[in-house]
Amino acid sequence: MSQDKKGMRRNLTSYGDDDFSLYLRKAFIKAMGYTEDSLNRPVIGIANTFSGYNPCHANVPEIMAAVKRGVMLAGGLPIEFPTISLHESFAYPTSMFLRNLMAMDTEEMMRAQPMDAVVLLGGCDKTVPAQLMAAASVNIPTISVVTGPMLSGTHRGERVGACTDCRRFWAKYRADEIDADEITEVTNNLVPSAGTCGVMGTASTMACMTEAMGMMLPGGATIPAVMADRLRHAETAGGRAVAMATEGLTPDKIMTPDALANALRVLLAIGGSTNGIVHMAAIAGRCGIEIDYEAFDAMGRETPVLIDLKPSGQYYMDDLNKAGGMAQVLRELKPLLNLDCLTVTGRTLGDEIEDLPAAFKQDVVRPLSNPIHSGGSIAVLRGNLAGEGAIIKQSASTKALLVHTGRAVVFDSIEDLSNRIDDPELDVTADDVLVMRNAGPRGAPGMPEAGYIPIPRKLAQQGVKDMVRISDARMSGTAFGTIVLHASPEAIVGGPLALVRDGDMITLNAPERLLTLDVPEDELERRRAEIPPPPKSTEMRGYLRMFHEHVTQAGNGCDFDFLISGRADKKTP
Repeated sequence: MSQDKKGMRRNLTSYGDDDFSLYLRKAFIKAMGYTEDSLNRPVIGIANTFSGYNPCHANVPEIMAAVKRGVMLAGGLPIEFPTISLHESFAYPTSMFLRNLMAMDTEEMMRAQPMDAVVLLGGCDKTVPAQLMAAASVNIPTISVVTGPMLSGTHRGERVGACTDCRRFWAKYRADEIDADEITEVTNNLVPSAGTCGVMGTASTMACMTEAMGMMLPGGATIPAVMADRLRHAETAGGRAVAMATEGLTPDKIMTPDALANALRVLLAIGGSTNGIVHMAAIAGRCGIEIDYEAFDAMGRETPVLIDLKPSGQYYMDDLNKAGGMAQVLRELKPLLNLDCLTVTGRTLGDEIEDLPAAFKQDVVRPLSNPIHSGGSIAVLRGNLAGEGAIIKQSASTKALLVHTGRAVVFDSIEDLSNRIDDPELDVTADDVLVMRNAGPRGAPGMPEAGYIPIPRKLAQQGVKDMVRISDARMSGTAFGTIVLHASPEAIVGGPLALVRDGDMITLNAPERLLTLDVPEDELERRRAEIPPPPKSTEMRGYLRMFHEHVTQAGNGCDFDFLISGRADKKTP
């Protein structure tokens, strides 16, 4: 890539004559109405992720216009380019299956087209990590702008928001507490505006982590999608992109091990989505950095949950923004952060925190001395059922179930779960442990958000609200419950979940970080010999075949093995 060249001279098409390539490029782009003067300015690419299938990105055209305005006011030439757009609810089998495709699409378009810097417009949860993975790989000046969270709505006088309340009302419907007419009525109120989920789901988590690692201008993570501040932030980001192009401020100078550690610290402090770990591992891998999960767990023990936000608390993202947004969080976390990390402003994180507006009274962001949860929001589990590790979001779990032993009720696939979970004859009690396997990166494929295993209908009708649930899948950041996720290696490649049988006793001890299958080792060895081989990729085609052959496990971010940096010589946190 011709990083030493600027503007339209960058990444020239290969004709064997660079002067001819530039001549031809200008001839064609002048058909768009550009003057010679405009074509001699710094070129700022803007990734357009608008799609009619992505309601979280419905405001992208407005944001795009604001970014362009900022670029032009700063003397640059803004040029938008389309990429894949992903929305969790409109992607089969799951948006995670397509995250790597979006990362590849974004990376290759950044490489192929002339741009001195790029503004990445993301939002619905997989888009932001896909874009940051691309940015780390291409390493041209990059700044992230998100669509912002939606506003909260109301249902029969009760404040609601996507998507924690989506799951709460669906659980009520399954338990026959509300009828079909009301659940239809609920759908009119859960998503009242454009924007990402209005709770601390994966989209909001990734936005907050992106701001914390320095790849977003201060304040950008929490501004609601429909507010004028969102457009002002976008305009400022466009102007800053021009300056970054001149300064040569590239992602490798920002996305360092210490900066990623700051993002992981924030993930814990905000009670963020468990998906944030997978995405951060993928981003880190592109930077030649490895996540140290033992160190991450130790970080969790010393990092309290400070935000009283659903699904770990009671408030919504628009409340967090009114309370000061990430400024309040970073101010409280200052003693625990790496303050020398460079940000897209060209200043350090410490400098930015020093210049924050004065704190004011609010009850959304707690002080370190009075957190909403002090034991770490996410714990890394070990033991013979965890294999290479599993995780649990303690802050969204039922405290009484964090130490629990129960009988396994096993489902061999998502389809098996769907077919049997509501069977009145299912042999299950509230004390049992629900296990679903073959739902990991290769097994599903794409590691869908199926880890939020529903409470069996007959138990839900008895008033059961939570059970211990274990899978090699993910769950939405908006979900809640005592749920063990990302059991790795996944069952389809012979991971420990493949060994579990109905009736086995399983012990979860989150405070001790243990997940164990209480079965003698000789019996487990006998079962290992019976595990069938994984399906052959030769029976697949296209992207599915590529995914099956090259996707890594959750601990490595579910990225493709050929896209991970070969220099992985650093660790974080």
